[in-house]
Amino acid sequence: LMIYILSIFYGILVLWAGFNFIISGHDSAKREHAKTWLKNVLIMIVLVQASYFFYELLLEVSARLTSGIIDMINPDFFLLTADSLGSLALELVFGISYLFTLLITIIFLALRYFLVAVGLIFFPFGIFFYFIPFMKSYGKLIINTLMIMIFLPFFQSLILLVVSKMLEVSVFAEFKILVLITSFLLINLVTIFMLVFAIVKSAFALMNTDMGRAAKLAIGKVK
Repeated sequence: LMIYILSIFYGILVLWAGFNFIISGHDSAKREHAKTWLKNVLIMIVLVQASYFFYELLLEVSARLTSGIIDMINPDFFLLTADSLGSLALELVFGISYLFTLLITIIFLALRYFLVAVGLIFFPFGIFFYFIPFMKSYGKLIINTLMIMIFLPFFQSLILLVVSKMLEVSVFAEFKILVLITSFLLINLVTIFMLVFAIVKSAFALMNTDMGRAAKLAIGKVK
């Protein structure tokens, strides 16, 4: 449905590119700009039409990478095992904190799953906007955010793999519950950081466009 909606604008964009090419006359710069615009429109049409398959491919690559890392983690890593009196005491003291941290992580994972599912709708728009000069920053924002959301589990699984290897050292094994809490907190922080980074980076890029500068100028006049 989203691709069908965007396809309505294909003809308009091609006509606009052709119109610019016709009125460019003997101006080589304008003719080159019109050719570039037409080329971008044709590329955009192909990518938008295939956006569902690209999105499915990205999800499949992310799932396989994450699955490969998870398979390398010892299944007992996620279990609380009282190997000594000291570790049992720590588990009793920090057990509630561990469950609370896991709950927050589950919420973040559910939110990521929701964003990736909704991203199937917005991914074609991201590609479409990316090839429209004055909308390119919005396209980058959508694509960057979705790419981070898609491949986020891979980076999260890498963190868990490193922590699981740390627990093979006896020093860390004695404080297993604290190490687990720290690892899941780190996963949550990485999730927040990567999402905020994508949004902030795209926002700065947007402010440097003509629309962004015009908006800043209008805000300055209002003040």
